[in-house]
Amino acid sequence: MSKSFAWVVGLVLAAGLPAVEAAAQPAKFPDRPLKMLVGFSAGGGTDVVARIVALKMSETLGQTVVVENRSGASGLIAAEAVAKSPPDGYTLMMGSQTTLAVAPTLYRKTTLDPARDFAGIGMTAVSPLVLVVNPAFAAHSVKDVIAMAKAKPGAINFGSGGLGTTPHMCGELFSSVAGIKLAHVAYRGEAPAINDLIGGQIPLMFANLSAVIGNVRAGQLRALAVTGAQRAAAAPEIPTVAEEGLPGFEAATWFALVAPAGTALDIRARLNAEVKHALAQSDVKQRFADLGMSAEDSTPDGLEAYIKSEIAKWTKVIKDADIKAAE
Repeated sequence: MSKSFAWVVGLVLAAGLPAVEAAAQPAKFPDRPLKMLVGFSAGGGTDVVARIVALKMSETLGQTVVVENRSGASGLIAAEAVAKSPPDGYTLMMGSQTTLAVAPTLYRKTTLDPARDFAGIGMTAVSPLVLVVNPAFAAHSVKDVIAMAKAKPGAINFGSGGLGTTPHMCGELFSSVAGIKLAHVAYRGEAPAINDLIGGQIPLMFANLSAVIGNVRAGQLRALAVTGAQRAAAAPEIPTVAEEGLPGFEAATWFALVAPAGTALDIRARLNAEVKHALAQSDVKQRFADLGMSAEDSTPDGLEAYIKSEIAKWTKVIKDADIKAAE
């Protein structure tokens, strides 16, 4: 090969290198639809929040975010599926307080460890609960409930939508902090529990504010206190449990977007920015307010720290109350 010919060949190959290198670069994220798993059936709080956020993210990401329901085991079926997915940002989960902070401790057979198996994307919404009683029940304040329960330990029932649900855990936390004993009655869903509360079969329960605010305003139930750190924007007239005599008391249903552990920080940062943008929209804020929720964003690291603190908090409640799930 002559030197001149070799020089020409080298020039041609060199000219082609940029194209080859460009083709080898990873595709810009995202370059295909994303999947957001929900561990509960359609229509529930987690599902509603997921669909609101997914729709807004789809509008700005340039790719559709598809919500997929895989219900069962307090969300653990979906959680385990996401934890085993490739950490590429294309499979996410809208998790809840129940799935990420309660169920892994309650269901001892699971090997899922949310603090280890998930990477935080961002908080999305928080929903306080409210202590409500049947109007015929003698208690008109949190202090009344505590006094009555101390007079007759274990004699007052409280209902919930099931073992390990936020209303159940909130009732157990309340009992622990107040130094009383309430008897838990688990229903197959929050709605049946509310119906029995209205009917007088049980005297009180901690319910999601959005589920009972209509009954409270109709006079079918009496609200004593909300469980958030501050009064709820949807019902500012109702005091907090902390205001009513248990300083520092706080419990809420929260919803957060997570990805498999190992998901790259730049992908998580991009998704976090999309979540924050979605939550900042006025129609999203109004929709959440209508549901008795508030839009609450966070950084990925901030969410991970919060989940760890919630795991510690609810693990203590579960162990102190000796709560065990049938497995």
